[in-house]
Amino acid sequence: MDRTILHLDLDTFFVSVERKLNNELIGKPVLVGGTGDRGVVSAASYEARRFNVHSGMSMKIARMYCPEAIIIKGNAGVYSDYSRMVTEILKEKVPVLEKSSVDEFYADLTGMDRHFGCFMYAKELRKTIMNETGLPISFGMSINKTVAKVATNEIKPNNQLKIEPGTEKGFLAPLSVRKIPMVGENTFHTLCNLGIKRVRNVQELPMEMISSVLGKNGLSLWEKANALDNSPVIEFHERKSISNERTFGKDTTDVSQLKTTIEAMAEQLTYQLRSGGKIAGCVSVKIRYSDFSTCSKQCRIAYSSADHIMIPKVMELFESLYNKRLLVRLVGVKFSDITNGSYQLSIFEDTRKTASLYVGMDKIRDRFGPRSVMRASTFGARSIGGMMNPFNGEPPIVLAHRTA
Repeated sequence: MDRTILHLDLDTFFVSVERKLNNELIGKPVLVGGTGDRGVVSAASYEARRFNVHSGMSMKIARMYCPEAIIIKGNAGVYSDYSRMVTEILKEKVPVLEKSSVDEFYADLTGMDRHFGCFMYAKELRKTIMNETGLPISFGMSINKTVAKVATNEIKPNNQLKIEPGTEKGFLAPLSVRKIPMVGENTFHTLCNLGIKRVRNVQELPMEMISSVLGKNGLSLWEKANALDNSPVIEFHERKSISNERTFGKDTTDVSQLKTTIEAMAEQLTYQLRSGGKIAGCVSVKIRYSDFSTCSKQCRIAYSSADHIMIPKVMELFESLYNKRLLVRLVGVKFSDITNGSYQLSIFEDTRKTASLYVGMDKIRDRFGPRSVMRASTFGARSIGGMMNPFNGEPPIVLAHRTA
């Protein structure tokens, strides 16, 4: 039996939320992102895209292309709230839901045709989301995730499309090979240099030829171009989390030691998130005192995996939780409400320079170990919960604190 896979995408999500909050923005070119010249466009309305402005572009260049654009710094917390609102609706309505990012979802509706028409059900689901959130959303439906996603991208904005079983290859054939989700800019240029510009060009070539040029990626590209994709919809679990705890050898009230330990754990957990291509929407801190009484506190945050967002929030929770009169036995940090997501430091206020710094730090950690780069304030935390790996004989790179 063919699967029925639904892909849903909130159209220009950040812009749409801003327009819901301020309807005077409707119909006008809008950019959300860093407001300074060194900022980066995080989202662009379709009106702005007509001027060749796109996400990831320098805000300075975007202003040159579209000088009449309205530029908004944005509010990550509000966007996260709307993302959760849509997630809750979908969790109640579909049997298997995958949250691919803050504004993108997959659902497996296989077998529901016995009780409902899947396409009609998806249309009603889309109406429900739009009515309850006021946000536009598009969907594509097909037998697998690749074709469903391409269908969504082709029918946007604010529309819907079903690719009938058996027509997948014909649907993909005339499209630019760039429309295949795995094809980035570099791969696209490589293929163009070989005269491969359309999906049909890939379909017509032997699998071995593409593999000889692109290796394993070539095999994956050939399969996707031929509408072959058996990847499952991975069910979304909101309570999925990562955490770390430290039990001290001797109960302590040393505030400096406690803060160093907490900050080091938070630093390592954010690195883990980025390494796995994840972002978290909830931060928790736990303290266990010498009498074994335990208290914890958590708060929702805008989905992130950025040190400069996560660590201050962790420290804020610790400060509000800690009773300085009692000896502490254990401290812990947990990040939950985890979902897939690109780590985008550039959203709203950060610069390419900041983003490049984090990428560089993580590359060093990937090669030499998670504690090969650390903040000066966490330098003393050499071994926490088994996470602090040895330096393999190399001294760590220490980053001094810089206050904003």
